Amino acid sequence: MGLVEGITEYLPISSTGHLILVERCLRVSFHESFDVVIQSGAVLAVLVEYRRRFVRLAKLRQADGFAGWRGLWWLLLTTLPAMVLGLLAHGTIKEYLFTPGVIAGALMVGGVAMIALERRLPELQDEGVDALGWQRALGIGLFQCLAMIPGTSRSMATILGGRLLKLSRRAAAEYSFFAAVPVLLLAGAYDFYKGLPTLQRADWLPYIIGITVSFLVARLAIRWLMRLISSHTLEGFGWYRIAFGVVIGVALLR
Repeated sequence: MGLVEGITEYLPISSTGHLILVERCLRVSFHESFDVVIQSGAVLAVLVEYRRRFVRLAKLRQADGFAGWRGLWWLLLTTLPAMVLGLLAHGTIKEYLFTPGVIAGALMVGGVAMIALERRLPELQDEGVDALGWQRALGIGLFQCLAMIPGTSRSMATILGGRLLKLSRRAAAEYSFFAAVPVLLLAGAYDFYKGLPTLQRADWLPYIIGITVSFLVARLAIRWLMRLISSHTLEGFGWYRIAFGVVIGVALLR
């Protein structure tokens, strides 16, 4: 599970969808908050991989671009929409949307959207995340809300949202990593708090293993993705999503 989380968290193919399906295929049952909490390993990977950027954010002073108070303000604007929606609809989402059918549909719809947009959107000069601005930060936050549907992919929603808001592919991907940090930490903390009454001593070892493995693998996945998008589009991920969604759909019909 940690391996799957680490590979899929920052690729636009839906980590939550893959985790739910893999857990069912393995026919094992973890603590109710496990799927969400092990995402903190992937968060740690971003903090380590982009530590210099986060040091600039932590220096609470006026600075240009994505740094200091301005950068934290942008991250807050990106985080607020998903945070509010998550608090209002957390129970409903987990009860009704965490199903193989929803995942299959979201994978295929997202795949079609990714292929169509990657073919239509122009290549833009890379100005980096420092050129983001608060309007685009808020816009990406609204797109991020789509990731509440399992199978959609937070990474896909934020990267394509950034591209639609005229960010380069590289800048959109990098900001997707940064935007993941507060959202995944808050989601993990909230889910863990909700599941705390049912936590047993035996649950701690799976948590430790899952978080550690997801951290190590996510660092490799981040580096690979950034190398990939320097010379390729994301269209291949769209085809993967469609194929995976079809496989799930066929399995459900049997």
